[in-house]
Amino acid sequence: MNLLKKYTGWFVLGTLALYLISVTQLISVLLPTILAWSANIAMWHSLAPSAKRQVSWLMIIGSMALLFAGSQGTWMTWQQVFAVNIPMLAMFVAVSFLDLTNTADKSSELPTGFKAILNTALGVQILGAVINLSVILVFAERMKAPNKLSPVQQFVLTRSFASAAWWSPFFVATGIALTYAPGMQWQKTLIPGLVMGVVAVIFSTTEAFHRTKGDFKGYPIKRESLFIPVFLALSVILFHYIWPNISILVLICILAPCATILLISTNSRKDSLLKFVNHKLPQIGSQFALFLAAGIFSNGISAIILSYPELFNLDNFTFNPPLFSFVLAAMIIVGVIGVHPVISIAIASPMLLPLNPDPTQLGFLFLSAWAISAGSSGLTGLGLLMTSRYQIPTKVIVMNSLHYAVFMWVLCCIVNWPFL
Repeated sequence: MNLLKKYTGWFVLGTLALYLISVTQLISVLLPTILAWSANIAMWHSLAPSAKRQVSWLMIIGSMALLFAGSQGTWMTWQQVFAVNIPMLAMFVAVSFLDLTNTADKSSELPTGFKAILNTALGVQILGAVINLSVILVFAERMKAPNKLSPVQQFVLTRSFASAAWWSPFFVATGIALTYAPGMQWQKTLIPGLVMGVVAVIFSTTEAFHRTKGDFKGYPIKRESLFIPVFLALSVILFHYIWPNISILVLICILAPCATILLISTNSRKDSLLKFVNHKLPQIGSQFALFLAAGIFSNGISAIILSYPELFNLDNFTFNPPLFSFVLAAMIIVGVIGVHPVISIAIASPMLLPLNPDPTQLGFLFLSAWAISAGSSGLTGLGLLMTSRYQIPTKVIVMNSLHYAVFMWVLCCIVNWPFL
């Protein structure tokens, strides 16, 4: 165990490296799977008690479901149970490298007014689309008053950040959608996703200005801070156009670390990278635990559904706009009350796939559920961060964004018809 803890960061990095090698079929996916679970064991002690409870329950329920389905003659493969989310973990590790390109400037005064709100919302969405969760911390730490972040600052940051899930190929939500909606074409969700992301920013900016009368301290955005996110996004699009057979997820796993090594601003790349591997990567235990547990849980649910097809027979339904609207509403509701989007997606996918839905439309459903629930809930990742670190009550977070969740749900249902 001590050996595992000492080399935790290298197990995490090895998960990414061996996954990319397994894509070439030179090695089995068993090797990155073993490293991922080894890293999970090593990082378990660092998890918060609430995270341990959630992950433990997911594993227990999933394991019991798998054993029960097995007693009925339905067995899942080890790859389905233990390795289904390895691609997402590899992507998460790759994107984590981008933390090294993120520097906070504390020398300038905080801007105020409508422009400050708009720039903050756009900045956290664009930067967060590539650099992910660390951007929320950078923005919030710079914007907060001596005591805490204001509720208005909170919803501008969380809604705008979460709405990047609609369009960013670097968001974990995209990896989830690509996995649970097989055949999804990310490029086709880009335009409607951008529409949703822009509307989310406009909605939150207008509301924040109305509530604060312009007395809002935002984040000082500079042009150079947007270079890396835009560069990476364009690189993904370009390379996917040149090599369409390489998936978006694999491209991100390759490009994010490579771009970081090339663009990192430091006196010693080697020292910065070693510090990152040894100290930063071992801190992502909650993501590893959640995604690995979700793989067991989702396949347990899938096995039960396969064991009792008559109970989950949706042959009388088609994946039409009304069903899209109903399922999305249900996923948003369970997300707001604390069920992580990856769990609701894992449950919905095996029930909807037998309907032979358009994969891209199904993927847009999953992206929408993630973006809206993550931006509105006080009990999943972003909300818990705001509650624990900035003392914003869960009830305040939820009540501040209920109307936002309803509005974005309606808009998703409308956008779904003409675009998808």
